Amino acid sequence: MNISAAAERSGVPPKTIRYYEEIGLVRPLREDNGYRSFQDSDVHKLTFLGKARALGFGIDDCRALLALWEDEARTSAEVKRIANGHLSEIDTKIAGLLAMRATLAELIEHCRGDSRPDCPIIKSLEP
Repeated sequence: MNISAAAERSGVPPKTIRYYEEIGLVRPLREDNGYRSFQDSDVHKLTFLGKARALGFGIDDCRALLALWEDEARTSAEVKRIANGHLSEIDTKIAGLLAMRATLAELIEHCRGDSRPDCPIIKSLEP
């Protein structure tokens, strides 16, 4: 199948598929005319990668997870280690966002929002 059909079946955009091919995550066959020829196994990989990316896994983690998925001798401990690492990153980001939200909410609370020029929000942004 061509890249458009692979994209439709996997839910991964053609541009992303080309990128995944460029970095070696997928390796579709090439026809004599040079066109990509995707097999069902390529679509399965693309679907797997699309789901992993939707969970926020980075490319390196996706590469590792894909290798583990293809390795029938894998241990779930290896997969769990990668997922736990990603969860820690998510927790760190959430903590940072919550701190940012608290700061912004406090600044908004102290801003009168009237016709006067003084504003704690602007003041906090000044060098």
